[in-house]
Amino acid sequence: MRIAMWSGPRNLSTAMMYAFRSRGDCAVSDEPFYAAYLAKTGLDHPMRDEILQSQPNDPAAVEAYITGPTPGDRPHWYQKHMTQHILPGMDTGWAGDMVNVFLIRHPARVVASYTVKREHPTRADLGFDRQLELYEMFGGPVIDSDEIRRDPGAVLRALCTEIGLSWTDAMLSWPRGGLPEDGVWAPHWYGAIHGSAGFAGAEGPLPVLQGTAAELAADLMPVYDAMKARALGSRP
Repeated sequence: MRIAMWSGPRNLSTAMMYAFRSRGDCAVSDEPFYAAYLAKTGLDHPMRDEILQSQPNDPAAVEAYITGPTPGDRPHWYQKHMTQHILPGMDTGWAGDMVNVFLIRHPARVVASYTVKREHPTRADLGFDRQLELYEMFGGPVIDSDEIRRDPGAVLRALCTEIGLSWTDAMLSWPRGGLPEDGVWAPHWYGAIHGSAGFAGAEGPLPVLQGTAAELAADLMPVYDAMKARALGSRP
């Protein structure tokens, strides 16, 4: 089984990658289109040069890799994909052969977390619109990071059932310190998870945003609400 986990940044996607890696039967890949995205857009992200040197810059080469042999010949392959990395005009046909899963998070939490690491994000930086577009193309289970934080065992078990994957409690913990599969950008973005050994507890009240950050989060709410209505546990 090849799982394409689609999320924007700061959505618990790295913790989910660690959870699937802990199964023992699942290879993982960390944002394989990141360098191709930076090469195409010219965006100045933290560690840009290192990222461009660490991955193929050609989307076709990335597609060949993620549809090729599974690393380590493991039976399953979790691929962590950022929705904003799949730019308009990029081929998405390969995703039709994946088990597509969509990971969402409240926009206020995303904006608050993202701006700590990279100031003044644009709407496109956060991937909400592209995620909805990809969902409409391929469908698949939707899971909310807030619900995972509240009860990771219940949500991950429900997800495994939904996609036909056996459940194991091993998904609820991992060794501290990071994974060999972490992207080269991990030192900038992954500090919290490198110090963790499992999912953090339930999140507190929504952060209070000001100015353009508050406006951006408010503008993204309709897209989040549309995806939230499709989330496991929210559907009729």
